[in-house]
Amino acid sequence: MLEPAPTERPPAADVLYLVGTSGHPNFGDEFIAAAWLRFLARARPGAEVWLDCPNPGLASHLFAGLHPGLRTTDTLWRLAVETAGTDPVAADAHVDRVVTHLGTPRYDLGLLGARRAGTVHFLGGGYLNSIWPHHGRLLRAALRLREVSGARLVATGLGLAPAAKAEELRAALGAFDHATVRDAPSAQLSRADRAPDDAFLGLPGLAGFTGAPAGEAADDDVWVCLQSDMSEPGVLDDAVAAVRAALTGPALAGRTVRYLEAIPGADRAAFDRLADLVPEENFVPFTRLWQEGFPARPGQTWLTSRFHFHLLAAACGAAGTALEVSPDYYRVKHQSLLEAGTGWSVTPTGSTAPAPPTRSHDFPATAARLHRTKLREAEELYPVAGAPEGIPAGPESRTLPGRAVARLLRR
Repeated sequence: MLEPAPTERPPAADVLYLVGTSGHPNFGDEFIAAAWLRFLARARPGAEVWLDCPNPGLASHLFAGLHPGLRTTDTLWRLAVETAGTDPVAADAHVDRVVTHLGTPRYDLGLLGARRAGTVHFLGGGYLNSIWPHHGRLLRAALRLREVSGARLVATGLGLAPAAKAEELRAALGAFDHATVRDAPSAQLSRADRAPDDAFLGLPGLAGFTGAPAGEAADDDVWVCLQSDMSEPGVLDDAVAAVRAALTGPALAGRTVRYLEAIPGADRAAFDRLADLVPEENFVPFTRLWQEGFPARPGQTWLTSRFHFHLLAAACGAAGTALEVSPDYYRVKHQSLLEAGTGWSVTPTGSTAPAPPTRSHDFPATAARLHRTKLREAEELYPVAGAPEGIPAGPESRTLPGRAVARLLRR
C-alpha cells in the first residue's frame, strides 16, 4: 500500500476538500461553488482548498482568484463516473477497493491528497438522484475515505429528487457529521434537516440584490432562458410556443427582450427558434454572464426554465414565470422556491399558454433572511478566522434547528 511522502504541508484541519458539479459550465452550479469559495476566503484564507468536480480544468479558470489556496481535481468524480452502467455490486466493490487500498496509478496521488483533508464537503445541487445513479458512489467514496483518514463529512443544500435507492442514500447521509437538503421531498427521503439552497449564500454578490422589499419599478427588459437538456420529447416545443405567445402578447409588447445562457449549447437551441423575436446582439452567452455578473433587478420580467435564474431573479425583485420542463426533477426544484415565497407563476410542462408573470414584493427581504440562515450554517461549519473554535463570529451566527429552518422556508 502506498503511503504519502513526508512533506511540509498544512495540518489536516486546514485542508478542505469540496465536491461539486463545477466546470460544465452551468451557471447555477458555478454560482454555488463561487459563493463557498468567497466565504472560505474570509473564513479560512490560509486553507488549502481542493475542488473535486467533473471538469477541473475549466473550473480553475472560472474560480481563479476566489480563494488563494484553491486547487482543482476530478479524483472522486472520475472514480464514480467510470462505474456508470456497470453491475452495481461490482461497482461498489471497485470504489471500496480503490479508495481503501490504493494501488491504482490513475487515482493514487489524488486519493493520497484527499486523505490529508480535515473536511470533505459536498456542495449543494441536484446531482445525487436517479437521473445519474452512479453519482451516489461519490458518497460511498467519501465514507471509505473517512474510514482511512478520519475526515469530517458534511453536505449542504442537496436536492435528492427523483430518488434512487432511497434507503442507501438515507444511510449514507445519516453517517455524515452534518447534512442539509433544500426541498421537502429531499428532507422526507433523507431525514436530514432542511436548509436554503446554497445559492442563497452568494446573494450579496449580486448587483441587483438589496435585501429590502421591492417597490414599484418601471417596466424594464424581458429576459428569457429555456433549456433543451433535462426535458422530455416535445416539451421544448411547448415551452418555446409558450414563450413566443408571451413575447407577442399585449402584456410584454414594446419591451426589450434579451436571452441569457446558463449552459452553453443547451440553452442556445431555444434562442435559435426565437431569433425573430430576440436580436442576436441581445443574446448573452455564459462567458459574458460570468464576467459581467447576473443582470436581474426590479422591473424586469423573466421567462425561464432554469431553477437558479428563478431564485436569483426573484431575489432581486424581478417578476417571472417558471416554465417546467420535467414533471419530477424541475418541478420539485421550482416548487421549493414557490414555497419560499418568490411569488412567481408556473407554466406547467406541456402548456403552450404562458402563465402571466408575477412576483412577491417581499421576497427580496425573505431572500435576505434565507441568506442569513445559510450564512449561519456556513459559519457553524467553518467558524470565521479569529473566532474561538466552535463559536461562530457575529450576532446572528447560531444555526437554526431543522424545524426553525423549515418554518422560515415556508414564509
